[in-house]
Amino acid sequence: MLLLAAAFLVAFVLLLYMVSPLISPKPLALPGAHVVVTGGSSGIGKCVAIECYKQGAFITLVARNEDKLLQAKKEIEKHSINDKQVVLCISVDLSQDYNHVENVIKQAQEKLGPVDMLVNCAGMSIPGKFEDLEVSSFERLMSINYLGSVYPSRAVITTMKERRVGRIVFVSSQAGQVGLFGYTAYSPSKFALRGLAEALQMEPLETRLISETTSVCKPEQVAKQIVKDAIQGNFNSSLGSDGYMLSSLTCGMAPVTSITEGLQQVVTMGLFRIIALFYLGSFDNIVRRCMVQRAKSEGADKTA
Repeated sequence: MLLLAAAFLVAFVLLLYMVSPLISPKPLALPGAHVVVTGGSSGIGKCVAIECYKQGAFITLVARNEDKLLQAKKEIEKHSINDKQVVLCISVDLSQDYNHVENVIKQAQEKLGPVDMLVNCAGMSIPGKFEDLEVSSFERLMSINYLGSVYPSRAVITTMKERRVGRIVFVSSQAGQVGLFGYTAYSPSKFALRGLAEALQMEPLETRLISETTSVCKPEQVAKQIVKDAIQGNFNSSLGSDGYMLSSLTCGMAPVTSITEGLQQVVTMGLFRIIALFYLGSFDNIVRRCMVQRAKSEGADKTA
């Protein structure tokens, strides 16, 4: 039995070794590259833009609020490394009309050249219990978080395939890896990004990348990890111990970009699953306690 397990492990390592050159893309050079960042007026998006700008990229910021875009532009421009760098701002609602999104992306490419990397950061959350949320909230979040990434990705992918160069980054969250109480509208929209990324990576483009971030980290830390993994072409990008564990647990049929990554997932899966079961049990207990406390509080209010 041990010999069979050892033989399987050796065969697995050899298989990864043979296919790894096919799935490991060349690093992307950021100096002079055109990077489009949606949701780039604040948070992770703005930090990603700053990180890319520090490395010599040309930036197109896309967001709805024009005032915030102009403020972000001024902040980003402080980090330039040469006089040729440009920050272009585009105010548009990415979730409303694909043709409009396609047109503004074309305008950006006419000014700054073909898009080398697209970072989809635009998104929002509406928390609440399933029965308390309006149906319109589910429609809105799916439109903004999912279609708001589909539209710009669709607008740049043809040129990327023609040039055989490109990175498409989908910024997800832990709620896009595990269902969480109060996020019945938000989690599905982020789960959808994972499915899109896995399907897209099978198409003949040099690489795609889904970035799975952890909410306990600062935007600056997340941005640095996103840019680092995007340059290398890693499919999964996680930050922190909990982010790493979730990425391993939810890897499923996702591709790997190195032998080490594949082996780590195989070796740690069982242990991480045991830890995850304790997490899930803890989450359930917290929800039950909160519901009991809320019921007692409501009962006290009625009798007062």
